[in-house]
Amino acid sequence: MVTNKTTSANAALPLDTIIAGDCVEVMNNLPEGSVDLIFADPPYNLQLKGNLHRPDNSMVDAVDDEWDQFSSFAAYDEFSRAWLKAARRILKPNGAIWVIGSYHNIFRVGTALQDAGFWVLNDVIWRKSNPMPNFRGKRFTNAHETMIWAGKSDTSRYTFNYEALKELNDGTQMRSDWVLPLCTGNERLKDDKGEKAHPTQKPESLLHRVLIASSKPGDVILDPFFGTGTTGAVAKKLGRHFIGIEREEAYRKVATERIENTRRFDRASLEITQSKRAEPRVPFGQLVERGMLNPGEELVSFNGRHRAKIRADGTLIAHDQRGSIHQVGAALEGAPSCNGWTYWNFKRDGKRVPIDLLRQQIRAEMHER
Repeated sequence: MVTNKTTSANAALPLDTIIAGDCVEVMNNLPEGSVDLIFADPPYNLQLKGNLHRPDNSMVDAVDDEWDQFSSFAAYDEFSRAWLKAARRILKPNGAIWVIGSYHNIFRVGTALQDAGFWVLNDVIWRKSNPMPNFRGKRFTNAHETMIWAGKSDTSRYTFNYEALKELNDGTQMRSDWVLPLCTGNERLKDDKGEKAHPTQKPESLLHRVLIASSKPGDVILDPFFGTGTTGAVAKKLGRHFIGIEREEAYRKVATERIENTRRFDRASLEITQSKRAEPRVPFGQLVERGMLNPGEELVSFNGRHRAKIRADGTLIAHDQRGSIHQVGAALEGAPSCNGWTYWNFKRDGKRVPIDLLRQQIRAEMHER
């Protein structure tokens, strides 16, 4: 359930704001253990050696901004250790972090991340369906970036919405290689001059999948390298809170306008498919108590071979078998176990209806409270 009310735990946080400043200083001033999830897109330290040109000698608009330049690998490592230490401090015990990078930096960041105490859960490959060609023709085309997903520690009970991702992937469990396009067309933000507002703007589809996978509505998502605000825009749409940190004024301006024009999805749209284990438990006897099924009413197995009568205490009786919906179903089938919710049907208007339908009705009422 999503609520617009800020919980007391979040009261001290600058929720849904973009903070100007250095990310380490800002994070060090936030309350310890206050953030649910961090998505970080740090400078890649691309180490460009001169300009890049296409075969027709036209120049490539590469990343040559001051914020991506470091004097040495040692300087970059020091920077990585500093911001990762600050990030880990503000994560809740069951929090997690995503860090994205290219071959230029992700291995160094990964080492710093593990040294800081994070526990790596997955590395995820974002395979770009429309990568930029390799203009020099001397190497393979760089068609992917790597994301590291890690818990705060090896004991963190991090959020992972497995069933929702499975539905997002057409009923098949989500793999660790994601084929998504680069940010292009109308999604690519422009500045006042009509030029790209940010050289490495990430597509919203990427953040959508990250947040659906590893957060819940109402969670606090922090992005220490906010850029033009992709994390904030997607968080707002999906009913999450965001905190953005960005030192470049031009990026803050674009991100602010972008997020102000972003609409939050309605509450019903934010519900996602949950694991059955995560859903509230409903005893079969509750269906009897509430008169949704009556003592003496007959249930029929899904295959039509067996019948059982409901007793007042929510147990079933079939021939000489007595017990729960699961026990009686297993005994009749000669099986070691049975999911009674999917095994038994009741009759309404001459049609067989799974008893699980009644359980889902009760669960829906619970979510509405």
